[in-house]
Amino acid sequence: MADVAIEALGAEPSDAARPPVSAAFGTKVKAFDDAVDDLFDRVRGNVIADRVMYGASAVGDFSLIWQIASVARALRGGEREAVRLSVALAAESALINVGVKSLFRRARPAWEHPRPHGLRRPRSSSFPSGHATSGFMAATLLATGRPRSRPFWFALAVVVASSRVHVKIHHGSDVAAGAVIGVGLGRMVRKIWPL
Repeated sequence: MADVAIEALGAEPSDAARPPVSAAFGTKVKAFDDAVDDLFDRVRGNVIADRVMYGASAVGDFSLIWQIASVARALRGGEREAVRLSVALAAESALINVGVKSLFRRARPAWEHPRPHGLRRPRSSSFPSGHATSGFMAATLLATGRPRSRPFWFALAVVVASSRVHVKIHHGSDVAAGAVIGVGLGRMVRKIWPL
């Protein structure tokens, strides 16, 4: 049971002896990842960019930013919507961290330098990005019926998701796939649990 909880929170049990399966992603994906990483190399080390991206990555851990949004929604009278979002985030975390990541076991990007800000480095597979999956699912649900707020929620999801590439915890393709999965999960939740 403890191993399931550890995996659900984004890490593998210490006795897991699973080799990474990065080669399965092919040369086109590697080229995409390298191009995205080169773009982020241009701003890595910039004090402001690092603070924003490391902060966004930290508040994305355990879907904290999205749970805060859920509580804020509940405090403004949207209790049913808040419950739906919290339950969906818990289900997404279990599905992605215990299910999908265990199928791919992709190695995380190499990073030999000390991180300028303390940041938890998960031991789970890199693919897909849980920050991207939860962020885009939450944005899809939070923007439902609120077209004016849609740009805000999706911009926040983009910042949280892309922060994972900036801090070298995910490859660009992990984030892109996580975004697509997240939107799909959000749409599925809306159909299964309409408000």
